[in-house]
Amino acid sequence: MHSFSEQCLDMARSILGHNLDSIQPDGTVLPAPGEESRPDEPGHVAFALGEYYRGTGETTLKGYDIVDLAARCVTAQMFTEPPAENGLAYAALGLLCFGPSKDRNPVWERLVEETQQRIDKQLLHRSDYDNHWQAFNIAKAVARFSLGLSKKDETSRLVERMCERISQTSSAGFFDDSTSGLGGNFNLYGVMALVFTRSALQLHANSGVRDRKLPTLRTYAEKYIRMMPDLVRADGLGWAFGRAAGAYGQMHCVSLILQGLRDGWIPDDQRQRYLDIMRRLFMFFYQTYLDQEHGFLDLRDDERTAYKSHTTRMANFDAARYLCQWSRLAKTVSVPPGAPFSEPNKTSGRFVIFDKANRKEQGLFMYRDAESGLHLSVPLISCGGHLSSDALPFPHSPGVFDWPNNVYLPVMLPELTFGDNVTLPAFYGKNCVTGLGMRNSFYFRYEQPELINLKEEIVKNLGSVKVQWTFSGKNVACEFAYTVKQQVTLDKFRYVLVVAAPHSRYRVPGSPVLGPLGHRCSVVKDDFQASWQETEVVSADPTYRTNFGKIHYLQYLVRDHPLIMRPGHVYRLAVNFEPDVVREEG
Repeated sequence: MHSFSEQCLDMARSILGHNLDSIQPDGTVLPAPGEESRPDEPGHVAFALGEYYRGTGETTLKGYDIVDLAARCVTAQMFTEPPAENGLAYAALGLLCFGPSKDRNPVWERLVEETQQRIDKQLLHRSDYDNHWQAFNIAKAVARFSLGLSKKDETSRLVERMCERISQTSSAGFFDDSTSGLGGNFNLYGVMALVFTRSALQLHANSGVRDRKLPTLRTYAEKYIRMMPDLVRADGLGWAFGRAAGAYGQMHCVSLILQGLRDGWIPDDQRQRYLDIMRRLFMFFYQTYLDQEHGFLDLRDDERTAYKSHTTRMANFDAARYLCQWSRLAKTVSVPPGAPFSEPNKTSGRFVIFDKANRKEQGLFMYRDAESGLHLSVPLISCGGHLSSDALPFPHSPGVFDWPNNVYLPVMLPELTFGDNVTLPAFYGKNCVTGLGMRNSFYFRYEQPELINLKEEIVKNLGSVKVQWTFSGKNVACEFAYTVKQQVTLDKFRYVLVVAAPHSRYRVPGSPVLGPLGHRCSVVKDDFQASWQETEVVSADPTYRTNFGKIHYLQYLVRDHPLIMRPGHVYRLAVNFEPDVVREEG
């Protein structure tokens, strides 16, 4: 792993070298062309510089003074108005990376007295969150005590509070990032919160606090670690659904596995397996998001986009920080001798329950077909107020079943409009069941006793729907069966298919992609009597991009005139897909 460690540091040097010139004299960050800065960016930069110093001991890079730049960024973040609490947490940990003792911290010594007092004041401010921002509170508490700004250490209490809330909002112990409404926004931020908290604890001046809290963190981190063998595709694609996936879907997962290996959270007989998963995640990240000619992270171009809140600058500095952490972790992870692990090629289907309560059930169904290489995830989760296609319950498989990033479309799902209520069989389910069907097929079923609208509000006494997805080899079948409770007029019906292509340059050889025959979609039953519209070409529309490539075509199945739906009758939509799955060539 030492060569991997050195490779990570080399990449971090390259990424930082291409982005240090964006740090302005006042510590703010110059955005990439066509983008706007985020108020928490100086904090992200400070943490990246701190991790680089911690990993190398170097105070200069490409002629830049790392200590001076870090001091500027910490100052800028502390005086940002209104305060960006996430930025404060990153900046505080960045400062801590240069040493826990203020007297021997080179960055602290560069700060003017006004800034030192401001840090004291900002870190003393106490707040409380129900979502992943609680991890930032923990980081602030770590820095507050470790830098000697407070004699009272609140770290343990805040870690316990975060974990208590995980248990309160998820029966299975997964991180719900919702703050209001239906709840159940189980996304990548759960992994991020645990990784960030673990990084903060590593910097705590009192190692006893870290050792006491690790078993608590392990309880929740292990749940995500155990998902990885079923979640990560053979080509290394990691967390690919929900907001903020893409490059971060690779980075957070690599960090979680390396932390798990370092802390002994992964059994010895599984270490080779997880090292292989980690290598694949890393290679996908390296080949998909790194401009290897120039050596920086490339999130957006004419073919693809990223989560709109993730700026190119922030992602570059975050990548540099993670690479420095991976380099350090890799040195502590001993690799057992023997041949590299090779995952047996097998067809499987698994449902991970995120939350099972009287009100709702949510989870993630994962399926892979050994022969074709088709590997997909069907997330049944809340969008948490950020409505987009990313978190809707259809087969997510970049290259085969794609979806637009940051925007909403009813991808592979029937959208029914009743007056002001636009409903979708998404966000929650009841009676979720998975199992083996005919001819070794796998099925995933759920129902909605009450329909739910796009605002994630349950619409009482309108109707219900039963959903079944069936997977056999590379074939996918779905059926939606609607019943209404009283006579009602359906104003509009919509269903859309997305045809996209992988990036022309940033792609991994061997990835499953859609061949020339396409999805081979057939509508087996349509009681809504909808009709296919003219194919909409969106190749030139920047609205329709994915994390991985360009969307070329949208195919709508629409009924735009009223249908009177009557109680006692079941209205079905059944659609089959026989996708032409081929392996991407390099």
